[in-house]
Amino acid sequence: MNLDAPPFSSFRNDGLDLAYFDDGDPAGEPVLLIHGFASSASVNWVYPGWLRTLGDAGYRVIAIDNRGHGGSAKPHDPEAYHPTSMAADAAALLTHLGIADAHVMGYSMGARISAFLAIEHPDRVRSLVFGGLGIGMCDGVGDWDPIADALLAPSLDDVSHERGRMFRAFADQTKSDRLALAACIRTSRDLVRREDIARVEIPTLIGVGTKDDIAGSPHELAELMPRAVALDIPNRDHMLAVGDRVFKKAALDFYSELAGN
Repeated sequence: MNLDAPPFSSFRNDGLDLAYFDDGDPAGEPVLLIHGFASSASVNWVYPGWLRTLGDAGYRVIAIDNRGHGGSAKPHDPEAYHPTSMAADAAALLTHLGIADAHVMGYSMGARISAFLAIEHPDRVRSLVFGGLGIGMCDGVGDWDPIADALLAPSLDDVSHERGRMFRAFADQTKSDRLALAACIRTSRDLVRREDIARVEIPTLIGVGTKDDIAGSPHELAELMPRAVALDIPNRDHMLAVGDRVFKKAALDFYSELAGN
């Protein structure tokens, strides 16, 4: 299987140069992919096989490197990273590509951004797939300040906090800008209000690993939304659920069902 990343292009929004790829079948229905914290379009969507899965199924596959990540601009000001701003980046990418609306799939922080996109730009979203984030998008996902501290520590050896070590190791592995990520983690966790997500009538699939201790319940979130279904991804934690075959099959089935309606 060829898991090389496709060519990236860039566009400008909010004074920032933002990287993206546009691959798959150009005549297919567009799917916009929004990655998670400390990840990138390639790490979240190409290497775990999503680009191949969706492309082989006939979709046009678009993915953005969120600000602070991948090949995009990396401001060090926390005010740059509110999810409403990153949702505006995603909407601007669709405009840049001349796409009126798309299926939108986000993982973890990308699911939160996708939720803000659906709330603030509902005409741009055909459907939603949230991965790696359930009711935590409304209720919070625990104390993340130690993660910012871990990102700013001199080295991984100086980090004792378990989740902090996990994200610091991931950031080191992906050669990320740790100052940008530390800024991002401080403001990208703005909560989605329950009353706002309850008004999102877009068809939604919510997939969370059964061993995920970050996301919160997908079922509780689905119960809030008029047209949402929850998916338990068996025996997967937050890091491993993203590429799981059960998740991929459920997403393809979800899209097929929408096409049949």
